[in-house]
Amino acid sequence: MDNHGFVLGPLTIEPVNVHDTRLLPDSLTNLTKFTQRIGLDLTGAAVTLDSGFDSQANRDALPEHPLKPVIYPNRRNTQKPITIAQKFRCLDRTIYNERYKGERTFGWQDTSRKLVVRFDRLPAIRKGCRLVAYTMINFRVTFASA
Repeated sequence: MDNHGFVLGPLTIEPVNVHDTRLLPDSLTNLTKFTQRIGLDLTGAAVTLDSGFDSQANRDALPEHPLKPVIYPNRRNTQKPITIAQKFRCLDRTIYNERYKGERTFGWQDTSRKLVVRFDRLPAIRKGCRLVAYTMINFRVTFASA
């Protein structure tokens, strides 16, 4: 591990004009192969995706992997109200809400200009700034309700 962090698995890299939904099948395959190679069992682990990933191609690709798909339904992909209701019934909201906490943290982090525009040369300074920002966020949330 170097000073810049650590990589869990190989990334699928494509030109900027390729949408993330087209990268999902290759990314899942690469992740599955990598975790098998290092001896990590992902059977039953949740893959949480937002409504942008709700497509039939992605839903067909997910069962090939030992992962549990948690995809927020996209209402525009379905014409029948009964199908939308079925998709929402299958959504594990508890797991999806955990994803939202991470997304919200990144959103809060982006409000700190120092973290968005990184001129720091040392990773330790960048990490320290993030810790200060997270402390400020936690302080605000904890004492705002008091």
